[in-house]
Amino acid sequence: MADTIPTTGRASKSKTTFRMEYAVGTNIKAAPDRIWALLTNARDFPRWNSTVQSIEGDIASGQKIKVFVKIAPGRAFKLTVSEFVPNQRMVWSDGNFMFRGVRTYTLTPKNDGSTDFSMAEVFSGAMLPMIAGSLPDFGPEFEKYAADLKREAEKSK
Repeated sequence: MADTIPTTGRASKSKTTFRMEYAVGTNIKAAPDRIWALLTNARDFPRWNSTVQSIEGDIASGQKIKVFVKIAPGRAFKLTVSEFVPNQRMVWSDGNFMFRGVRTYTLTPKNDGSTDFSMAEVFSGAMLPMIAGSLPDFGPEFEKYAADLKREAEKSK
């Protein structure tokens, strides 16, 4: 994963033969706990996030969830919440050495009361060179995701 993800709201992509990464970052004028509450409420996701159709299961440490996204209609992504540090960091992962996806969410509080949000997804594995060309461009989806989260988190309660 990139060491520092700029908080421009613009997605970036990097690719090598066996690794591809998309990342986005944005500054949100809200405390980490407000953002965390949005990121971990599976049932409420489709209300504020225009990229997600639904999420089944509980977004909590060690839990398995099914995510349905608009970019891949009808397909369920079966993920494990493999890391869960409240108000700081969360990782969703699936796959194996043949093809693996790992999405990392990071919240970094700032002195002005805002929070830097970043999201990066790394695809890797022996099959990546064969299927990379058939994967959609996730950049626009990442940008929508970050903008939706920013808009919702900055709303008055």
